[in-house]
Amino acid sequence: MGEGVGLALGELFEAGRRADPYGAYGEWRERAPVVRVGDAAVAVLGFGEAERVVTGVEYGHPEPEVIGGGDADLPVDGQGRVVRAFAFLNPPDHTRLRGLVGKAFTARTVEGLVPRVEELVGEFVGRVVEAGEGDLMGQLAMPLPVTVIAELLGVPVEDRERFGAWSGAMARAAEPGFLLGPGVAEAAARARREFVAYFRELAAERRSAPRDDLVSALVAVSDEGDRLSEGELLVTLTLLLVAGHETTTNLIGNGVLALLRNPDQYAALARDQARDAALAEGAVEEVLRYDSPIQLTMRTVLTDTTLGGVELSAGTTVLVLVGAANRDPRVCEEPDRFDITRAPRRHLAFGRGIHFCLGAPLARLQARTVLRELARRAPELRLAAEPEWAETVTLRGLRTLPIAIR
Repeated sequence: MGEGVGLALGELFEAGRRADPYGAYGEWRERAPVVRVGDAAVAVLGFGEAERVVTGVEYGHPEPEVIGGGDADLPVDGQGRVVRAFAFLNPPDHTRLRGLVGKAFTARTVEGLVPRVEELVGEFVGRVVEAGEGDLMGQLAMPLPVTVIAELLGVPVEDRERFGAWSGAMARAAEPGFLLGPGVAEAAARARREFVAYFRELAAERRSAPRDDLVSALVAVSDEGDRLSEGELLVTLTLLLVAGHETTTNLIGNGVLALLRNPDQYAALARDQARDAALAEGAVEEVLRYDSPIQLTMRTVLTDTTLGGVELSAGTTVLVLVGAANRDPRVCEEPDRFDITRAPRRHLAFGRGIHFCLGAPLARLQARTVLRELARRAPELRLAAEPEWAETVTLRGLRTLPIAIR
Protein backbone atom coordinates (compact mmCIF):
# COMPACT_ATOMS: atom_id res chain seq x y z
CA MET A 1 0.00 0.00 0.00
CA GLY A 2 2.87 2.39 -0.64
CA GLU A 3 5.31 1.46 2.15
CA GLY A 4 8.82 1.58 0.77
CA VAL A 5 7.79 3.00 -2.61
CA GLY A 6 10.04 5.96 -3.45
CA LEU A 7 8.82 8.86 -5.58
CA ALA A 8 11.44 10.71 -7.62
CA LEU A 9 9.87 14.14 -7.47
CA GLY A 10 12.47 15.62 -9.77
CA GLU A 11 11.35 13.14 -12.41
CA LEU A 12 7.67 13.78 -11.77
CA PHE A 13 7.98 17.56 -12.10
CA GLU A 14 10.62 17.84 -14.78
CA ALA A 15 10.14 20.51 -17.44
CA GLY A 16 9.34 17.99 -20.17
CA ARG A 17 6.15 17.00 -18.32
CA ARG A 18 4.93 20.57 -17.81
CA ALA A 19 2.43 20.53 -20.68
CA ASP A 20 0.90 17.25 -19.52
CA PRO A 21 1.92 15.84 -16.13
CA TYR A 22 -1.14 13.63 -15.86
CA GLY A 23 0.31 10.53 -17.47
CA ALA A 24 3.12 10.52 -14.92
CA TYR A 25 0.64 11.16 -12.12
CA GLY A 26 -1.36 8.15 -13.25
CA GLU A 27 1.70 5.89 -13.36
CA TRP A 28 2.66 6.80 -9.81
CA ARG A 29 -0.91 6.58 -8.52
CA GLU A 30 -1.17 3.04 -9.92
CA ARG A 31 1.83 2.06 -7.80
CA ALA A 32 0.20 3.43 -4.64
CA PRO A 33 -2.03 6.33 -3.59
CA VAL A 34 0.55 7.38 -0.97
CA VAL A 35 4.28 7.13 -1.63
CA ARG A 36 7.31 8.03 0.42
CA VAL A 37 9.57 10.90 -0.57
CA GLY A 38 12.83 10.45 1.29
CA ASP A 39 12.75 9.99 5.06
CA ALA A 40 10.50 12.85 6.15
CA ALA A 41 7.85 13.33 3.47
CA VAL A 42 5.16 11.57 1.48
CA ALA A 43 3.29 12.41 -1.70
CA VAL A 44 -0.46 11.74 -1.92
CA LEU A 45 -1.95 10.96 -5.34
CA GLY A 46 -5.25 9.23 -4.49
CA PHE A 47 -8.48 11.21 -4.11
CA GLY A 48 -9.73 9.62 -0.90
CA GLU A 49 -6.34 9.92 0.74
CA ALA A 50 -5.95 13.54 -0.39
CA GLU A 51 -9.42 14.39 0.89
CA ARG A 52 -8.54 12.90 4.26
CA VAL A 53 -5.38 15.03 4.48
CA VAL A 54 -7.10 18.34 3.69
CA THR A 55 -9.98 17.65 6.09
CA GLY A 56 -8.44 15.54 8.87
CA VAL A 57 -7.45 16.94 12.25
CA GLU A 58 -4.27 14.83 12.10
CA TYR A 59 -2.91 17.19 9.46
CA GLY A 60 -2.23 20.91 9.52
CA HIS A 61 0.55 23.46 9.31
CA PRO A 62 3.74 23.85 11.37
CA GLU A 63 3.65 26.50 14.06
CA PRO A 64 4.75 29.98 12.96
CA GLU A 65 8.47 30.60 13.23
CA VAL A 66 9.72 32.76 16.11
CA ILE A 67 12.22 35.32 14.83
CA GLY A 68 12.05 37.89 17.61
CA GLY A 69 11.85 40.99 15.43
CA GLY A 70 10.22 41.79 12.13
CA ASP A 71 10.62 44.03 9.13
CA ALA A 72 8.43 45.09 6.25
CA ASP A 73 8.83 41.64 4.72
CA LEU A 74 7.98 39.56 7.78
CA PRO A 75 5.49 41.16 10.20
CA VAL A 76 5.60 39.57 13.66
CA ASP A 77 3.14 39.38 16.53
CA GLY A 78 3.67 40.23 20.19
CA GLN A 79 5.37 36.87 20.81
CA GLY A 80 7.87 37.42 18.00
CA ARG A 81 6.15 34.88 15.74
CA VAL A 82 5.96 35.45 11.99
CA VAL A 83 2.42 36.56 11.15
CA ARG A 84 0.91 34.20 8.59
CA ALA A 85 -2.30 34.33 6.59
CA PHE A 86 -5.18 32.25 7.96
CA ALA A 87 -4.80 29.72 5.12
CA PHE A 88 -1.51 28.60 6.71
CA LEU A 89 -2.65 28.40 10.33
CA ASN A 90 -4.33 25.76 12.48
CA PRO A 91 -7.31 26.26 14.79
CA PRO A 92 -7.89 28.24 16.94
CA ASP A 93 -5.79 30.92 15.17
CA HIS A 94 -7.21 29.92 11.78
CA THR A 95 -10.77 29.98 13.10
CA ARG A 96 -10.37 33.47 14.55
CA LEU A 97 -8.73 35.06 11.50
CA ARG A 98 -10.91 33.39 8.89
CA GLY A 99 -13.96 34.43 10.86
CA LEU A 100 -12.87 38.06 10.87
CA VAL A 101 -11.96 38.09 7.18
CA GLY A 102 -15.21 36.29 6.34
CA LYS A 103 -17.19 39.10 7.96
CA ALA A 104 -15.69 41.53 5.44
CA PHE A 105 -15.46 39.29 2.37
CA THR A 106 -18.98 37.88 2.27
CA ALA A 107 -21.17 36.10 -0.27
CA ARG A 108 -23.10 39.36 -0.56
CA THR A 109 -19.85 41.09 -1.53
CA VAL A 110 -19.39 38.66 -4.43
CA GLU A 111 -23.04 38.95 -5.46
CA GLY A 112 -22.64 42.70 -5.60
CA LEU A 113 -19.72 42.30 -8.03
CA VAL A 114 -21.74 40.41 -10.66
CA PRO A 115 -22.75 43.46 -12.75
CA ARG A 116 -19.23 44.89 -12.71
CA VAL A 117 -17.61 41.53 -13.57
CA GLU A 118 -20.04 41.11 -16.46
CA GLU A 119 -19.22 44.64 -17.65
CA LEU A 120 -15.46 44.05 -17.46
CA VAL A 121 -15.68 40.66 -19.17
CA GLY A 122 -17.74 42.21 -21.94
CA GLU A 123 -15.07 44.88 -22.46
CA PHE A 124 -12.14 42.44 -22.50
CA VAL A 125 -13.89 39.89 -24.72
CA GLY A 126 -14.95 42.69 -27.03
CA ARG A 127 -11.30 43.62 -27.55
CA VAL A 128 -10.42 39.98 -28.26
CA VAL A 129 -13.18 39.72 -30.85
CA GLU A 130 -12.21 43.03 -32.43
CA ALA A 131 -8.55 42.01 -32.70
CA GLY A 132 -9.47 38.63 -34.17
CA GLU A 133 -6.24 37.05 -32.96
CA GLY A 134 -3.58 37.37 -30.29
CA ASP A 135 -2.56 36.00 -26.91
CA LEU A 136 -5.62 35.35 -24.78
CA MET A 137 -3.54 35.32 -21.60
CA GLY A 138 -2.31 38.87 -22.14
CA GLN A 139 -5.58 40.08 -23.66
CA LEU A 140 -7.98 38.64 -21.08
CA ALA A 141 -6.94 35.95 -18.61
CA MET A 142 -4.25 38.01 -16.87
CA PRO A 143 -5.69 41.56 -16.81
CA LEU A 144 -9.27 40.65 -15.87
CA PRO A 145 -8.63 39.09 -12.42
CA VAL A 146 -6.11 41.74 -11.40
CA THR A 147 -8.61 44.44 -12.37
CA VAL A 148 -11.35 42.73 -10.35
CA ILE A 149 -9.24 42.20 -7.22
CA ALA A 150 -7.81 45.73 -7.44
CA GLU A 151 -11.28 47.26 -7.70
CA LEU A 152 -12.48 45.06 -4.85
CA LEU A 153 -9.61 46.22 -2.63
CA GLY A 154 -9.97 49.83 -3.70
CA VAL A 155 -6.63 50.28 -5.44
CA PRO A 156 -6.33 53.32 -7.74
CA VAL A 157 -6.27 52.59 -11.47
CA GLU A 158 -2.76 53.97 -11.91
CA ASP A 159 -1.33 51.49 -9.39
CA ARG A 160 -2.80 48.28 -10.81
CA GLU A 161 0.02 47.45 -13.18
CA ARG A 162 2.26 46.93 -10.16
CA PHE A 163 -0.24 44.42 -8.80
CA GLY A 164 0.39 42.00 -11.64
CA ALA A 165 4.16 42.18 -11.17
CA TRP A 166 3.93 41.68 -7.39
CA SER A 167 1.47 38.82 -7.74
CA GLY A 168 3.56 37.05 -10.37
CA ALA A 169 6.75 37.28 -8.32
CA MET A 170 5.10 35.97 -5.16
CA ALA A 171 3.26 33.22 -7.06
CA ARG A 172 6.52 31.92 -8.52
CA ALA A 173 7.78 31.42 -4.97
CA ALA A 174 4.70 29.41 -3.91
CA GLU A 175 6.59 26.19 -4.57
CA PRO A 176 8.17 23.59 -2.29
CA GLY A 177 11.82 24.48 -1.70
CA PHE A 178 13.14 21.75 -3.99
CA LEU A 179 11.28 23.32 -6.95
CA LEU A 180 12.46 26.90 -6.48
CA GLY A 181 14.77 28.20 -9.18
CA PRO A 182 17.67 30.59 -8.53
CA GLY A 183 16.63 34.08 -7.51
CA VAL A 184 12.93 33.27 -7.20
CA ALA A 185 12.76 33.61 -3.40
CA GLU A 186 14.70 36.87 -3.49
CA ALA A 187 12.40 38.35 -6.16
CA ALA A 188 9.34 37.29 -4.14
CA ALA A 189 10.77 38.89 -1.00
CA ARG A 190 11.29 42.18 -2.85
CA ALA A 191 7.74 42.06 -4.22
CA ARG A 192 6.35 41.28 -0.77
CA ARG A 193 8.23 44.21 0.79
CA GLU A 194 6.88 46.60 -1.84
CA PHE A 195 3.36 45.20 -1.48
CA VAL A 196 3.43 45.47 2.33
CA ALA A 197 4.76 49.03 2.23
CA TYR A 198 2.07 50.03 -0.27
CA PHE A 199 -0.78 48.56 1.76
CA ARG A 200 0.49 49.93 5.06
CA GLU A 201 0.01 53.36 3.55
CA LEU A 202 -3.35 52.51 1.93
CA ALA A 203 -4.68 50.96 5.16
CA ALA A 204 -3.69 54.10 7.08
CA GLU A 205 -5.62 56.21 4.54
CA ARG A 206 -8.70 53.98 4.91
CA ARG A 207 -8.59 54.21 8.71
CA SER A 208 -8.85 57.97 8.52
CA ALA A 209 -11.17 58.11 5.48
CA PRO A 210 -13.05 54.80 4.89
CA ARG A 211 -14.46 54.00 1.44
CA ASP A 212 -16.71 51.31 0.02
CA ASP A 213 -13.92 48.78 -0.60
CA LEU A 214 -12.52 45.62 0.96
CA VAL A 215 -9.48 47.29 2.55
CA SER A 216 -11.80 49.63 4.46
CA ALA A 217 -13.98 46.68 5.47
CA LEU A 218 -10.99 44.65 6.70
CA VAL A 219 -9.65 47.63 8.63
CA ALA A 220 -13.01 48.10 10.36
CA VAL A 221 -14.12 44.48 10.84
CA SER A 222 -14.48 43.28 14.43
CA ASP A 223 -15.96 40.44 16.44
CA GLU A 224 -16.75 41.22 20.08
CA GLY A 225 -13.96 43.79 20.06
CA ASP A 226 -11.43 41.57 18.27
CA ARG A 227 -9.83 43.10 15.18
CA LEU A 228 -7.14 42.28 12.67
CA SER A 229 -3.72 43.53 13.73
CA GLU A 230 -1.73 45.46 11.15
CA GLY A 231 0.39 42.39 10.43
CA GLU A 232 -2.68 40.18 10.06
CA LEU A 233 -4.26 42.71 7.73
CA LEU A 234 -1.15 42.87 5.54
CA VAL A 235 -0.70 39.11 5.17
CA THR A 236 -4.43 38.73 4.48
CA LEU A 237 -4.18 41.26 1.66
CA THR A 238 -1.15 39.41 0.28
CA LEU A 239 -3.13 36.17 0.26
CA LEU A 240 -6.10 37.83 -1.44
CA LEU A 241 -3.88 39.28 -4.14
CA VAL A 242 -2.02 36.09 -5.06
CA ALA A 243 -4.95 33.70 -4.61
CA GLY A 244 -7.46 36.07 -6.18
CA HIS A 245 -5.31 36.89 -9.20
CA GLU A 246 -3.07 33.96 -10.10
CA THR A 247 -5.51 31.11 -9.57
CA THR A 248 -8.30 32.85 -11.47
CA THR A 249 -5.95 33.70 -14.34
CA ASN A 250 -4.96 30.04 -14.55
CA LEU A 251 -8.54 28.82 -14.26
CA ILE A 252 -9.53 30.98 -17.23
CA GLY A 253 -6.50 30.04 -19.33
CA ASN A 254 -6.67 26.33 -18.57
CA GLY A 255 -10.40 26.36 -19.22
CA VAL A 256 -10.22 28.01 -22.62
CA LEU A 257 -7.38 25.70 -23.66
CA ALA A 258 -9.30 22.58 -22.61
CA LEU A 259 -12.36 23.73 -24.52
CA LEU A 260 -10.41 24.56 -27.69
CA ARG A 261 -8.64 21.20 -27.56
CA ASN A 262 -12.06 19.58 -27.30
CA PRO A 263 -13.99 21.49 -29.99
CA ASP A 264 -17.11 19.39 -29.55
CA GLN A 265 -17.31 20.66 -25.96
CA TYR A 266 -16.77 24.26 -27.02
CA ALA A 267 -19.43 23.90 -29.70
CA ALA A 268 -21.85 22.53 -27.09
CA LEU A 269 -21.09 25.48 -24.84
CA ALA A 270 -21.64 27.91 -27.73
CA ARG A 271 -25.00 26.30 -28.53
CA ASP A 272 -25.97 26.53 -24.87
CA GLN A 273 -25.55 30.32 -24.87
CA ALA A 274 -28.58 30.58 -27.15
CA ARG A 275 -30.65 29.05 -24.35
CA ASP A 276 -29.96 29.55 -20.64
CA ALA A 277 -26.15 29.40 -20.43
CA ALA A 278 -26.35 26.77 -17.67
CA LEU A 279 -23.58 24.69 -19.22
CA ALA A 280 -20.97 27.32 -18.37
CA GLU A 281 -21.16 26.36 -14.69
CA GLY A 282 -20.50 22.73 -15.54
CA ALA A 283 -17.62 23.76 -17.78
CA VAL A 284 -15.92 25.62 -14.93
CA GLU A 285 -16.28 22.66 -12.55
CA GLU A 286 -14.89 20.28 -15.16
CA VAL A 287 -11.87 22.52 -15.71
CA LEU A 288 -11.29 22.60 -11.96
CA ARG A 289 -11.30 18.81 -11.94
CA TYR A 290 -9.52 18.18 -15.24
CA ASP A 291 -6.73 20.77 -15.09
CA SER A 292 -6.77 22.40 -11.67
CA PRO A 293 -5.02 25.77 -11.35
CA ILE A 294 -3.66 24.56 -8.01
CA GLN A 295 -1.79 21.31 -8.45
CA LEU A 296 -0.09 20.90 -5.12
CA THR A 297 -0.76 21.77 -1.50
CA MET A 298 1.20 20.87 1.61
CA ARG A 299 0.41 19.80 5.15
CA THR A 300 2.35 18.61 8.18
CA VAL A 301 1.38 15.52 10.19
CA LEU A 302 0.38 16.80 13.65
CA THR A 303 -0.17 13.45 15.35
CA ASP A 304 1.06 9.96 14.41
CA THR A 305 -1.34 8.35 11.95
CA THR A 306 -1.65 5.98 9.00
CA LEU A 307 -2.58 6.99 5.47
CA GLY A 308 -3.01 4.64 2.55
CA GLY A 309 -1.25 1.91 4.48
CA VAL A 310 1.77 4.13 5.20
CA GLU A 311 2.61 4.93 8.81
CA LEU A 312 3.24 8.65 9.30
CA SER A 313 4.92 10.16 12.33
CA ALA A 314 4.28 13.66 13.61
CA GLY A 315 6.30 16.23 11.70
CA THR A 316 6.17 14.40 8.37
CA THR A 317 5.59 16.68 5.37
CA VAL A 318 2.64 15.68 3.17
CA LEU A 319 2.55 16.85 -0.45
CA VAL A 320 -0.99 16.54 -1.78
CA LEU A 321 -0.91 16.31 -5.58
CA VAL A 322 -4.33 17.81 -6.28
CA GLY A 323 -4.04 17.31 -10.03
CA ALA A 324 -3.40 13.60 -9.55
CA ALA A 325 -6.17 13.17 -6.97
CA ASN A 326 -8.73 14.88 -9.20
CA ARG A 327 -8.12 12.27 -11.90
CA ASP A 328 -8.31 9.24 -9.64
CA PRO A 329 -10.33 6.60 -11.56
CA ARG A 330 -11.66 5.30 -8.24
CA VAL A 331 -13.91 8.38 -8.02
CA CYS A 332 -14.16 9.54 -11.63
CA GLU A 333 -15.04 7.40 -14.63
CA GLU A 334 -12.74 8.03 -17.60
CA PRO A 335 -10.91 10.76 -15.68
CA ASP A 336 -8.71 11.80 -18.62
CA ARG A 337 -11.75 12.68 -20.74
CA PHE A 338 -12.86 16.33 -20.66
CA ASP A 339 -16.65 16.45 -20.40
CA ILE A 340 -18.47 19.60 -19.36
CA THR A 341 -21.72 17.64 -18.88
CA ARG A 342 -20.12 15.19 -16.45
CA ALA A 343 -22.12 14.43 -13.31
CA PRO A 344 -21.57 13.85 -10.51
CA ARG A 345 -18.19 15.58 -10.32
CA ARG A 346 -15.83 15.63 -7.35
CA HIS A 347 -12.62 17.62 -7.10
CA LEU A 348 -10.31 19.23 -4.57
CA ALA A 349 -9.33 22.29 -6.60
CA PHE A 350 -10.56 24.67 -3.89
CA GLY A 351 -9.73 22.39 -0.98
CA ARG A 352 -12.20 21.05 1.56
CA GLY A 353 -13.25 21.56 5.15
CA ILE A 354 -12.04 24.52 7.20
CA HIS A 355 -9.50 25.48 4.53
CA PHE A 356 -11.98 25.61 1.63
CA CYS A 357 -10.99 28.59 -0.51
CA LEU A 358 -12.75 31.74 0.67
CA GLY A 359 -12.43 33.27 -2.80
CA ALA A 360 -13.93 30.31 -4.69
CA PRO A 361 -17.23 32.08 -5.49
CA LEU A 362 -15.37 35.05 -7.02
CA ALA A 363 -13.09 32.81 -9.11
CA ARG A 364 -16.08 30.81 -10.34
CA LEU A 365 -17.99 33.98 -11.18
CA GLN A 366 -15.17 35.35 -13.34
CA ALA A 367 -14.41 32.06 -15.11
CA ARG A 368 -18.09 31.29 -15.75
CA THR A 369 -18.69 34.76 -17.17
CA VAL A 370 -15.61 34.58 -19.43
CA LEU A 371 -16.45 31.14 -20.86
CA ARG A 372 -20.07 32.11 -21.42
CA GLU A 373 -19.19 35.39 -23.14
CA LEU A 374 -16.44 33.89 -25.31
CA ALA A 375 -18.72 31.09 -26.47
CA ARG A 376 -21.49 33.57 -27.24
CA ARG A 377 -19.42 36.14 -29.11
CA ALA A 378 -16.63 34.01 -30.56
CA PRO A 379 -18.07 30.55 -31.38
CA GLU A 380 -15.35 30.10 -34.04
CA LEU A 381 -12.50 30.68 -31.59
CA ARG A 382 -9.56 28.31 -32.19
CA LEU A 383 -5.97 27.70 -31.18
CA ALA A 384 -3.56 29.52 -33.49
CA ALA A 385 -0.41 27.81 -32.17
CA GLU A 386 0.77 25.71 -29.26
CA PRO A 387 0.58 27.57 -25.94
CA GLU A 388 3.51 28.05 -23.57
CA TRP A 389 3.22 26.86 -19.98
CA ALA A 390 4.45 28.84 -17.01
CA GLU A 391 7.33 27.31 -15.08
CA THR A 392 5.49 26.93 -11.77
CA VAL A 393 4.17 23.55 -10.63
CA THR A 394 2.08 24.46 -7.59
CA LEU A 395 0.12 27.04 -9.58
CA ARG A 396 -0.47 25.49 -13.00
CA GLY A 397 -1.16 27.87 -15.83
CA LEU A 398 -0.16 29.24 -19.19
CA ARG A 399 2.29 31.96 -20.11
CA THR A 400 0.75 32.37 -23.57
CA LEU A 401 -2.41 31.12 -25.33
CA PRO A 402 -2.34 32.06 -29.02
CA ILE A 403 -5.86 32.23 -30.46
CA ALA A 404 -7.60 33.28 -33.65
CA ILE A 405 -11.20 33.77 -34.67
CA ARG A 406 -12.02 32.39 -38.09
